[in-house]
Amino acid sequence: MKIIDWYILKRYLATFFVMLLMFIPIGIVIDVSEKINRILSRKVPFVEVAKYYGDFTIYFANMLFPIFLFLSVIWFTSKLANNTEIVAILGSGISYMRFLRPYIIGASIICVLALVMGFFFVPGASKGFNDFRYTYLKGSNNEVRQNQDVYKQISDNEYIYVSSFNYVDKTGYNFNLEKFKDNKLIYKINAGSIRWNANDSTYTLISYSKRTIGAMGDKLESAPEKKFKFNFYPDDLTPTIYAAETMSLGELNDFIDKERLRGSGNINAYLVVLYKKYSIPVSAFILTVIAVAVSSMKRRGGMGINLAMGIGLAFSYIFIDKVFGTLAEKSAMSPIIAVWFPNVAFGILAIYLLRNARR
Repeated sequence: MKIIDWYILKRYLATFFVMLLMFIPIGIVIDVSEKINRILSRKVPFVEVAKYYGDFTIYFANMLFPIFLFLSVIWFTSKLANNTEIVAILGSGISYMRFLRPYIIGASIICVLALVMGFFFVPGASKGFNDFRYTYLKGSNNEVRQNQDVYKQISDNEYIYVSSFNYVDKTGYNFNLEKFKDNKLIYKINAGSIRWNANDSTYTLISYSKRTIGAMGDKLESAPEKKFKFNFYPDDLTPTIYAAETMSLGELNDFIDKERLRGSGNINAYLVVLYKKYSIPVSAFILTVIAVAVSSMKRRGGMGINLAMGIGLAFSYIFIDKVFGTLAEKSAMSPIIAVWFPNVAFGILAIYLLRNARR
């Protein structure tokens, strides 16, 4: 690498990390001001608060790193342009694409760092961040679990359904279990409610009935109350709504496979989390190219114009990413299309802006 490459790369990385160090304390101060009354009124231990803000720092940085990266590249590239350094670099015979090389190297470093953080460190931070919120600040654990219309495949040939499940008292309502063999129904169990017994890891079925299908006629069985031992637990039945965010890459892949086997209706939400582990780091390249193309020209309005354009584009990217992520979770849209659409759209924009900047 030449001196000019080191010069740009050092400013690229330094500005990005300084931007992080500037905005994270601001985020912490705003969060403290919003939550301090609830923290004090509920007498949350200081150790738990300290751990929460450690997790908050990682969670916050990962969530907003595209904005920080975009603004930092615009900031220092605009300074290069205003000081006519870019004119001097290009005037020396260096092509615009060659000028971009240290930016791409910097984006590669940030991309690898974001991948490692997303695979191994962010899941633990997400778990600590969300557990603190719902344990100390929101109160009801039942609010953060998928507890309506629970449909699961608990084995190769057994399926269960519960219309609702209250995680606090471990009780479900309108319980059904169906067992099949060679695609034929063997028996079906119904119960008005099902209750978990923690002392012996069993379930109590209230208003129990069972219909066994027979060649010569069905066999009926009923009882006001009956105990069963099933191969699922309340945590399996109703995972937290942020469960996918708290898992490493390997754990998340295994979890998705298990939920797909069980026929989970929330599989798209898990796939969105999985695909974003790859799409967000890749956005470092796209946002870097856009930022350089927008800010490498010296404008009459100075850095203010570049920063205004940069902030508008950065928040547009975040907005589109959130909208399409929500569409994938709540509609029939393919999660992989929804997650990668912002990168594709802004990638096309990056190519267009780069071609104009080269002229």
